[in-house]
Amino acid sequence: MDKRLLDILCCPVSKTPVRLLNSSELHALNKAIDAGQVVTVADVAVQGRLSEGLITMDRKVVYRVEDGIPVMLPEEGIGTTQLNDFPAAV
Repeated sequence: MDKRLLDILCCPVSKTPVRLLNSSELHALNKAIDAGQVVTVADVAVQGRLSEGLITMDRKVVYRVEDGIPVMLPEEGIGTTQLNDFPAAV
């Protein structure tokens, strides 16, 4: 993902800046998706694994990135509080 684009993106709801998910965060999220345990903010089950994602700096919401394009729709956000095995902040 383009670094310049990443520098200007923020959560459309909270306006919190975002960063790319790291590999351990992405792995934990995809593991929960595979188990059918993940829903969006709109309470819709997340069907497909993420190959890339953005997370707010406060680590509360994840947004998927599809073909290099961030999907920053409020209803498409994935709350991290539902993820039991989500890595702790470092």
